[in-house]
Amino acid sequence: QVRLEESGGGLVQAGGSLRLSCVSSGSRFSFDTMGWYRQRPGHQRELVANIRSGASSANYAEFVKGRFTISRNNPRNTVYLQMNNLNPDDTAVYYCNGQGTYVHRAYDYWGQGTRVTVSS
Repeated sequence: QVRLEESGGGLVQAGGSLRLSCVSSGSRFSFDTMGWYRQRPGHQRELVANIRSGASSANYAEFVKGRFTISRNNPRNTVYLQMNNLNPDDTAVYYCNGQGTYVHRAYDYWGQGTRVTVSS
């Protein structure tokens, strides 16, 4: 059974930083792509950043504006999101995502989410 578990969320003031972590377990393969999505109150879930296995650079949503950095440890299927200069619009539940294929099957896994609240 594959599980993705996020941690690192919390309450911070505007301009502060948080580092989110996502640790996977039970996977028999390395995810092709791992990333972070978020869902703000009253909004749909949206991509924050993702990174492919072996990629030299990551993909970031425009609203990140260079503030966030995603990284991963491929052998452990672990992904991190360093968030700097947070603003209240970043308040959301952040979800870890892993996608890949194994034995001719496609997989798409989600964590339960970690809440980030940024105060003015």
